[in-house]
Amino acid sequence: MTPPESGPGRATLHAAGRAHSFGAGRRLRSTGKVLPEQARAHNRALVLQTLYHRGAMSRADLSRETGLTRVTISDLVAEFIADEIVAEIGVREAAGPGKPAILVDIDRAGHHIIGVDLSGATAFEGAVLDLDGRVLERRSVPLPDSADAESAYDAALRLARMLLEAATRPVLGIGIGTPGVVHADGMVLSAPNLGWTDFPLEGRLQHELQLPVLVRNDANAAVLAEYTFGDAPADLMLIRIGRGVGAGLITGGEPLMGGRFAAGEIGHVVVGTDPGPECACGRHGCLEAWVNLPRIERAIADAPDERDETLRRAGERLGIGIAQIVAALDLSEVVLSGHRATLSAVFVDAATRTLHERTLDGVFEDVIIRFSTQRDIVLRGAAVMVLSAQLGVS
Repeated sequence: MTPPESGPGRATLHAAGRAHSFGAGRRLRSTGKVLPEQARAHNRALVLQTLYHRGAMSRADLSRETGLTRVTISDLVAEFIADEIVAEIGVREAAGPGKPAILVDIDRAGHHIIGVDLSGATAFEGAVLDLDGRVLERRSVPLPDSADAESAYDAALRLARMLLEAATRPVLGIGIGTPGVVHADGMVLSAPNLGWTDFPLEGRLQHELQLPVLVRNDANAAVLAEYTFGDAPADLMLIRIGRGVGAGLITGGEPLMGGRFAAGEIGHVVVGTDPGPECACGRHGCLEAWVNLPRIERAIADAPDERDETLRRAGERLGIGIAQIVAALDLSEVVLSGHRATLSAVFVDAATRTLHERTLDGVFEDVIIRFSTQRDIVLRGAAVMVLSAQLGVS
């Protein structure tokens, strides 16, 4: 079904009120009914999504690809050119008589995006990125000495300002990935390592910087980068392994956040019935206690001859922890993001074997566990957040 076309009215770059839900992944056409009042924003997002992923094409090409009329396409493209989001980039080489078609594309260098990753063990990291998620400039600030809410906020604000100074194009928005549980409005409900409880990070930064700001959990940002830039399937879980363990989920091409905004908070799920190592939360046997990178590295340093056994045990606990999630959500793939040099094939093989042993034989045997090839995965995911919220592109 071709979506209804829009009525009059000019949308701004802050499309559809800068809604906090993410875009529809690589799905280019809506499968549901679009209400007339939503049509303008829908059509804008459809055209920009098509250009972003398909590259330069003519207005006639866009009309055929999207199902929108040529009049609507011409109107939208003119609007995008005026907003300096789309540019005419030349003409297609003519194959016959007639006027050659003018090609248009997203002006990929015309705006910058600021991405910030607050999940590092020793520093907050940030980058200026272009609209294709390429890192142009990097900056960092040391992690505050204590888990004090205001000190952590001041460091994040200082980093954002440094990045804004480094940007040489208009900034489309600022995306931030942070540890902890994050509400849809950017309120950090809980991030103990940064001293944040019910901390309005998004609202405060947006007020201070006078730019669109989006704050999400770091693993939820990372899974967007894997899905958008890594050609991952529409049903996957990405697990970040560092000083903590957290996951981001995509199901049916849509991010899964959960009613408590805690989908993917798997680090403090107890895996196994034996006591297991003590966790920072005070319990024993949490997945994070088994799998966090500092613990694995310490265990290997203390007993280097038992390196493979240490990795095997950790991999088995990961497999136990994710088996029920894979089965419940019918996931196609589990992607790991962490220090690949430490988390070797022994770790991945043990996790994969355990996952297959603990799920229905013949149904989930094709589920794979692999490492992401994405660099700067949280920063690039932060860029996807901004693209989705501002342009409807993901």
